[in-house]
Formats: sequence, C-alpha cells, structure tokens
Amino acid sequence: MSANLAAPLASIVTILAVILYILTLTRAGSMRGKHKIQAPAVVGHPEFERAYRIQMNTLEAMPIFLPALWLASLYFSPRFPSVWWLPAALGLLWVIGRYLYMQSYFADPSKRGTGFGVAGLAAVVLLVLALVGTIMSWPAMSPA
Repeated sequence: MSANLAAPLASIVTILAVILYILTLTRAGSMRGKHKIQAPAVVGHPEFERAYRIQMNTLEAMPIFLPALWLASLYFSPRFPSVWWLPAALGLLWVIGRYLYMQSYFADPSKRGTGFGVAGLAAVVLLVLALVGTIMSWPAMSPA
C-alpha cells in the first residue's frame, strides 16, 4: 500500500460523510412531517428541533472537515509514506463521531458531547496535517 491510495480512500470517506448528511436531512424531514411543522418554521416539537439542529450542525461542520480531509490526503500523505492512511482514518473517525453525535443528540441533547468531541478532534488534527503537508510542499527558495 502506498500514498497513491490516499485520494481513493478520501473519496470513500467523503461518500460516507455525504450519506451521513443525507441521513440527518431525511430524519429532519421525517420529524417535520410527523409533527406537522410547515416550512419555513424551524421550531415546534422538541423531536423535530433536535433533528433539525443535528442536520444543521452537521452541515456547518462539513466545510471544515471536507477541505481538511482532502488537503491532508493530497499534501500530507505523499510526504509521510509510513502514515499515508492517516487522513482517511481521521476522516472515518470524523464520520463515526458525527454518527455518535447524531444518535446521542436525538436521544438526549445533553449527551451529545462525546460524538461532538470525537469529530471535532478529528477535524482539528486533519487541519494540522493539511497545514504541515501544504507547508512541506512549498518549493524550496533558492537564490536567483
């Protein structure tokens, strides 16, 4: 295995993240219908409000997660071949964390912290890997 598999693995993780988002979207829509909450209302029954906040919080987290995943996969993995798989593993951890967040928030909002923390930590580490890989990719400056 080598760093040239980093992008295909990042693709799989991206697909899993999109599937997870679709799950949050359909749950919010289902709760809207179940509790007869007409759009554009975003308040009503607590079950709907939890589903809606899960959906929106996941949507808010994705623009941080996805670029960090891809930048780390494209720039970090080739420069650290012994841990080329790390961005994809962290991406999978993010998806698992967000799933835990979704399940725990829906059951009891006060219990959402673990999933939120797991996903947040994975996103921060991905961002650090992306930064390290990007900096290491800059061409060495040489005198003209």
